[in-house]
Amino acid sequence: MAGIETSEDSQTAGRGGRSSLAGNATDKALNLLEAAVAPDYPHRLGDIAAAAGVPKASAHRILQNLVATSFLASDGTGGYGPGPRLRALAARVTQGCEEDQVMRAEMEVLSRRVGNTVHLGVRTGDAATCLIKVTSPRPVQTASRVGMHLPLHATAIGKCILSGLSDDELTALMDRVGMPTRTEHTLTDLDALRAELDRVRAQGFALDEEENEIGVRCLGAPVRDAKGAIVGGVSISVITYLESRETLLGWADLVRSTADALHGLLG
Repeated sequence: MAGIETSEDSQTAGRGGRSSLAGNATDKALNLLEAAVAPDYPHRLGDIAAAAGVPKASAHRILQNLVATSFLASDGTGGYGPGPRLRALAARVTQGCEEDQVMRAEMEVLSRRVGNTVHLGVRTGDAATCLIKVTSPRPVQTASRVGMHLPLHATAIGKCILSGLSDDELTALMDRVGMPTRTEHTLTDLDALRAELDRVRAQGFALDEEENEIGVRCLGAPVRDAKGAIVGGVSISVITYLESRETLLGWADLVRSTADALHGLLG
């Protein structure tokens, strides 16, 4: 995982692409590791490099190092996925972890009280990642899954995370990742997003009005770390033709209470 910049690194950085912001050697390796073990692995080199924002030449070198150290595994046909050392590390982190048990218990209570699917997500770089999903017994479900990346500008959890940023931080982030259209309701204007985040700060919760997935509305509240910084969010997801908007808004206090109960458990 050496930090020698190749000519490809320099050329891509000069074009102002995401890879110019990929960081030092450690940042690149961690971004590549995260991209390689995203859901539906194995993933190809080009896809991993693009997701991590690292030029292919550098990505190939780092991925080979991660395979050699057993953090990743190669399927022999150009695909990469988690290796035995990473799986062992994940097991050590999650096995008997009191914080994880508390978080899941709180999420299960919330899901039972509202009768719908709930999520806990945390910021991971330029997106959020779903850590916990408690599924409702309803026959119709959302497409979300644990490990899925959630766009920050188009989800309730993402808006909760963005509400903790300064305007300069928000502007830099949106300039870097853009505000791609997910549905016809997605906010794609930065000023509109700023106004939305002002409402999130004022009311203590965020709404996703079918902005990420048509037919799904979400309400979320920010989760803070031990120092009080917003690092994630809790959300309730409902199918729009099964639950009204007014019913969802009526659960705002429950979502905020659950988020408060998770204070400090994410760091």
